Amino acid sequence: MMAADPAGFVIPPRPAAVRPWRGLKRVLAVRLDAAGDVLMTTPALRALRATHPDRLTLLTSPSGAAIASLLPELDDVIVYEAPWMKSSTAIRDPTVDLAFVERLRKERFDAAAIFTVHSQSALPAAHLAYLAGIDRRLAHCRENPYELLTDWVPDPETDQPLRHEVRRQLDLLAEVGITAADEHLSLHVPDVASRAVRSRLARLGLCARDSWIVVHPGATAPSRRYPPAAFGVAIRELHARTGWPILLTGDPSERDLVENVRAAAGGLGTSLAGDLSMAELAALIAVAPLILTNNSAPAHIAAAVGTPVVDLYALTNVQHTPWAVPSRVLSVDVPCRGCRRSVCPLGHNRCLHAVDPHAVVDAVLDLAAETGVAIPPVRTIPAFGGASAVAR
Repeated sequence: MMAADPAGFVIPPRPAAVRPWRGLKRVLAVRLDAAGDVLMTTPALRALRATHPDRLTLLTSPSGAAIASLLPELDDVIVYEAPWMKSSTAIRDPTVDLAFVERLRKERFDAAAIFTVHSQSALPAAHLAYLAGIDRRLAHCRENPYELLTDWVPDPETDQPLRHEVRRQLDLLAEVGITAADEHLSLHVPDVASRAVRSRLARLGLCARDSWIVVHPGATAPSRRYPPAAFGVAIRELHARTGWPILLTGDPSERDLVENVRAAAGGLGTSLAGDLSMAELAALIAVAPLILTNNSAPAHIAAAVGTPVVDLYALTNVQHTPWAVPSRVLSVDVPCRGCRRSVCPLGHNRCLHAVDPHAVVDAVLDLAAETGVAIPPVRTIPAFGGASAVAR
């Protein structure tokens, strides 16, 4: 008896069950993640805007809302701490969520595009949209959503990401006939924030034409933070080799972290931690010649405003690298890459902590040379250990 051909028993991927989106007037974009995730969704938001709805609203988290006010594609932002997402709310009253359903219902949205990372289920947000009476509901989903999604794109990334986060969201809209004319990230820096930052720089003796660098040592997840001591070594060497002024940024909760970095750098750098609004941080990054940062929102702000970025990139989420901007991405490959953990489950953080600070400096100088940031001539300086060293 002839054996069956194995290829004849391979089940093909389930096709998308969708209909074209046309003539939709009140569209809700759902992105309940953090600020950087919202920024990576801006090409998709712009594609939605190009369909000319009467209103495009973003439903997002408090973190996402901090950056959403700077997105020109949006008419409105609704903030919601969804119980199926990370939240600071320890004890939750479900009547809050029931009241929120009614609020959404009153908005009379006729479509909801639900944007998720590959590891998230879209079903809770789909259920929310269903209860709010939103007729068209689009999302990637690994499970069969039955009636919760009217437009279902079976998620091909069930085990690991296959695409950049930006591409994932653009591909979702393409399934319902919405394509992007361009794919860059977008962010509008308000004039008042630009003026405030330029005034601050002038008081520090800097202008946008000078060579200097922003260093952002914080990140929301501990697994994505390069060690302060290593940052300090990198800053000391970078300053020794270039003489560049260094501005350190962070939110109010990161003031101590920034001071620890400064201490490790021998007191080098000016701390702006806690002194800048989100708009002012974006304005600072927009005029900075370069930025050195962990994989956090400033890396994506840099991509949105076109500032070259050196990204100390923990391999927890491998699909979030800087998008369409001159960059250097530094990490050490590890078997546990793509763990998606906020705290390293193995305790060593090798993917990030094993990056050599000297390699960080080399990456900064290489990117500076590529992008035309001036580097002083080579000179001989005292090395940290007392011997002489050659520096640029």
